[in-house]
Amino acid sequence: MNALKFRYAIAAVAAALLSVSPAFSFSFSPRSSLNHQLARPRVVVNHGSYTKSSSLFMSDTAIAADNDKDPPLFEGPLKGITRDYKMRLPLYKSDIKDGLNTQCLAAICFLFFACLSPAIGFGSLFGQVTHGAIGTMEMVSSTAMCGFIYALTSAQPLTIIGSTGPVLAFVATLVQLADKMGLPFLPLYAWTGIWTSGILFLSSITSASNLVKYLTRFTDEIFSTLISFIFVVEAVQNIGRSFTNPASSFTKGLMTLIVAVSTYVTANTLRGLRNTVYFTEGVRKNISNFGPTIGVLAGVLIANWAKVSQGAAATLPSLAIPPTFATTSGRPWLIPLMDLPVWARWGAFLPALMATVLLFLDQNITVRLVNNPQYKMEKGRRKNNMLDGMHADMLIISILTFITSIIGLPWLVAATVRSISHVRALSIFDSAGKLKSTIEQRITGLSIHALIGACVLFDKPRAILTQIPKSVLMGLFLFLGTSALPGNEMWERMKELFKDSKIAPKERWSKVPSKVTMLFTAIQMGCLGAMVYVKESPIGVLFPVVIAMLAPLRFWLEKSGVVKKEYMDILDEE
Repeated sequence: MNALKFRYAIAAVAAALLSVSPAFSFSFSPRSSLNHQLARPRVVVNHGSYTKSSSLFMSDTAIAADNDKDPPLFEGPLKGITRDYKMRLPLYKSDIKDGLNTQCLAAICFLFFACLSPAIGFGSLFGQVTHGAIGTMEMVSSTAMCGFIYALTSAQPLTIIGSTGPVLAFVATLVQLADKMGLPFLPLYAWTGIWTSGILFLSSITSASNLVKYLTRFTDEIFSTLISFIFVVEAVQNIGRSFTNPASSFTKGLMTLIVAVSTYVTANTLRGLRNTVYFTEGVRKNISNFGPTIGVLAGVLIANWAKVSQGAAATLPSLAIPPTFATTSGRPWLIPLMDLPVWARWGAFLPALMATVLLFLDQNITVRLVNNPQYKMEKGRRKNNMLDGMHADMLIISILTFITSIIGLPWLVAATVRSISHVRALSIFDSAGKLKSTIEQRITGLSIHALIGACVLFDKPRAILTQIPKSVLMGLFLFLGTSALPGNEMWERMKELFKDSKIAPKERWSKVPSKVTMLFTAIQMGCLGAMVYVKESPIGVLFPVVIAMLAPLRFWLEKSGVVKKEYMDILDEE
């Protein structure tokens, strides 16, 4: 009977997947690809500054010959992966040398906290939804191990991988499914992950990430805004709970608010110092780079001052890191795969299809945002090409998904807010405040996750981190969420709804009638609301379907005439 119920459940999932398969029931054409030229820069470090130098010549003329071609949806086995690594591996030495400067040191300090705090937060949530089967230690361990391997082997090392809200929602649904079917959760999780890793592996060797060419700014903006929204809401909710929690008090709630806001304001103010006229250029640059780290230190100092002066009444909850390196429940690290019935091992293939859609879209949309030409990255890339590196990176994600599945660690994919924050922390600006280049290297990613690994393995780093109040990290969450919004045109258009059009500066889309702009923005906001609703609802497992439907929705808007092509080309311009 359980087997029959399980088959009905997974059949429903399969039916949902069929509706969003690449062969849509209606046809549309992707935008014509940009005219690509092979970028051949060589970058060097000169006394802590990052400058461009002479050309690096690629020997593989076949890569250059493909530049002007619109890539097919699928390519021959390993063709995309080979192309990615042929363009990136010759630059590996410079990937190390270019990370040895003060700006990268500042990025390491900032991103260490920015990656550790979500890992601890998500770990706690995983522990709740999985009843302790996967908890904080598993999440932090997965973040350290997978993040280090990814930074070492990926074709786009500026991408930061981590757990995400949609992955958590899927795992929660998988727990419910296991409970209803009377199946052990961890073996079901492991087999689902094994199938998922296999499908992702096939997608990587066939260059299936080329499907991302159907995505446009329309999808990018909605997804990016969603992730920023999640970070900000999570921070606000945690601060609010400090006032409503019976175990807390008004004094602690007020101190939580003061510490979080102080951390956020300090980080945000100092980060913007580079655009002011105060101090010398070198001082402005260094203070701006270390702004988020100084914000964390400021929050810690304020919290400690309150603790010393007011005693227990103002002592705030601190980070909860397990005292020893062991699984949360005390289980063995290896999952007993054979504890799952044979029919369920095969049946896990269908939930794995949904997990594949989720991880595939989460990974590729974020990498697409990182690869955006606005960041002026050139290493191992063709000019204006957002697909380069995706196939090799998907290969790494498939391998990591397999490893984490068999030892019961959370699956990790490219994390949008952390990745964008990483890129912006490595951006170089001119005297006018315009971005002119980005430091492309591997040192920051390796160092961030090595430090997180040290917190897992060694006692002293754990002891230091347990002194940091949670409210400091809530302020950092606010900074992460809001700092990813500038440059997001959907956010800029949302703010425009409240501006006086007579005196507001003209934007890039000013040629489009205001009614069309408002309609386009309202549709994006509606999609954002639908994604939030589905994510938080009992049908959260269908969240990947909503993401997948954004691309055909955008093309339907144009083909149906809801938004004329001439206006869509402006509003949705890459």
